Amino acid sequence: MRLSPFGPLDRWRAPAPSPERVGWLRSATFAHRGLHGVGGEGPIENSPTAFADAIARGLGIECDVQRSADGQAMVFHDWTLERLTAATGPVVEKSAEELGSLRLGKSADTIFTLPQLLDLVGGRVPLLIEIKSRRDVRFAPLCLAVRSALEGYRGPVAVMSFDPRVCAWFARHNAHIVRGLVVTEEGHRGRAGRLRRQLSLWAARPDFLAYDVRDLPSRFAAAQRKRGLPLLTWTVRSPELAARAALHADAPIAEGAGIR
Repeated sequence: MRLSPFGPLDRWRAPAPSPERVGWLRSATFAHRGLHGVGGEGPIENSPTAFADAIARGLGIECDVQRSADGQAMVFHDWTLERLTAATGPVVEKSAEELGSLRLGKSADTIFTLPQLLDLVGGRVPLLIEIKSRRDVRFAPLCLAVRSALEGYRGPVAVMSFDPRVCAWFARHNAHIVRGLVVTEEGHRGRAGRLRRQLSLWAARPDFLAYDVRDLPSRFAAAQRKRGLPLLTWTVRSPELAARAALHADAPIAEGAGIR
C-alpha cells in the first residue's frame, strides 16, 4: 500500500508520541462501552455491571461521556435519554443527581459519573474515555469536567473524540493526558475526505488514532501507524472483524463476538 505524501508535514504538525507514553494502548483489548450484552441480553452498555464484568475479564474499557446540567462528566453515550432509560429529553438538561437516579433499561444499574467509574477501575485495566461533541454544543465545559475528574488518577487512561477541537484542547491545556482522534471514512472517501482527515490530524495533534474497522486497510491509517501513532479500531463485532483488526491495527475496541 502506498503511504501518505504528507509525511514531513505530519511530523511537523502532528508529531508522533514517545513509545513510553502510548505503549500501553497496544497491549489491550478494549470492551466497547464495557462488557455489555447484545440483543437485549446481559448488562446494559456503559453500566457499572458492564464495567465490572470487563475488569473481571482483564479487558480494557472504552466508555462515553456527556455533560450534565451542572457541569459533571456523566458516563452515557446518547445525547438524549429515551433509548436507555425511562426518562426523556437531552442529558445536558438534567443535573448529575437527577441522572444518577435513572435506571438503565430494566436493570438496577444507574447512570455513573466519570469519577465513580474511575473509582471502580482504580487503575486495574486501561481506560479510554470518548468525549461526545457536536458543532452546536460548547465542548470546553465537558473537557474541563473530564480534566477535573482525572486529576490525581493513577492508571493508564486516554481521552478521545471525533472532534479534533477536543484533542487540540487537551494538547493545549493538559498535554500530559494521552489523547486520540476517532476517525471514520464513511461518506468521505474521495479527495475531499482525504484532505479533511489530514486537516483534522494537524488540528488535533493526537497521540493515537481510533479508526473505523470497516475502513481498514486504509492508506491514511497505515501512514500514521508507520510513523508511530498507535492504531486502535472500532467497533469489532465479529471474528471476521477481529481478524481484520489483528492484521491492520494495534488493538481492538470490541463487543459481543468480536471479543476473543
